[in-house]
Amino acid sequence: MMPYISLRTRGPVDILKLLVPDQWKPMPYFSQLNELEGVPVINIHIWFDRKLTTVDHLLFSRSPLLSVYADMSTTCKEYADNDKSMLELVFAPAKEWIGRSDEDIIAATMKELERLFPTEIRADQSLAKIRKSKVVKTPLSVYESRSGREAFRPSQRSPIRNFYMAGDFTKQKYLASMEGAIFSGKLAAEKIVDDFNMKGKGAPFSASSSRSPELVAASGLLAMAALGAGAAGFGLM
Repeated sequence: MMPYISLRTRGPVDILKLLVPDQWKPMPYFSQLNELEGVPVINIHIWFDRKLTTVDHLLFSRSPLLSVYADMSTTCKEYADNDKSMLELVFAPAKEWIGRSDEDIIAATMKELERLFPTEIRADQSLAKIRKSKVVKTPLSVYESRSGREAFRPSQRSPIRNFYMAGDFTKQKYLASMEGAIFSGKLAAEKIVDDFNMKGKGAPFSASSSRSPELVAASGLLAMAALGAGAAGFGLM
């Protein structure tokens, strides 16, 4: 008989630290999470009245304020538009800006976009004009990848029996990113499979199995870990 699967989702590492049960907090596995701290990140969405010259790709920016951006009207079919662009941008580092008004943030963004699109965008909107915009602030987002933090990233297998974690902050080859979150979900799924087989409960199965409830749950873990570079945990009862 297959074990019952309990699935619980968690947020970024700072939220997870608040949710760890008190009796678990002294354990080195969980106490090391205190050495990982999230940084503020701002996401910006700007709809323009015309099509900008962009490419079908996520781009790293040379701007000191805008780390990456993409023209969603070109890169994403849900926003596809041959006549008007919609830029989605990551405004980071955002520590000095997280408390500023949306208007200030959009104004600073337009000044940076003037540098990136000198023939198409002016900060005063004398060229491309903003149809609408949205600023999304996350005070504590992905963990800060500063020197010495690697040693405090936990494994996906916890010391608590049948409890596993995934998220970009867990131990894997990528830093704070959606790719890291997805890869951590894959590693967590592999550890669940390994532990299940070691317990000898039923016929062994592999990560290629498509019918086991463990892998169904693991797939859910992977998907949720990818959303917002968060974390998830579940147990085999």
